Amino acid sequence: MAKKVVASMKIGKEFTKVIKMIKSPKTGAYTFKENIVPNDQVKDFFSKK
Repeated sequence: MAKKVVASMKIGKEFTKVIKMIKSPKTGAYTFKENIVPNDQVKDFFSKK
């Protein structure tokens, strides 16, 4: 059965779920990194390696 996850967040801030695809230098396989960040930090999330 599927599990529903409910996250409690501060009221007044808008959040975005971001998914970043990362290629492994060793194997060449792709992995995905997921996170929920405030809208003003989305560009920072994608600029980090």
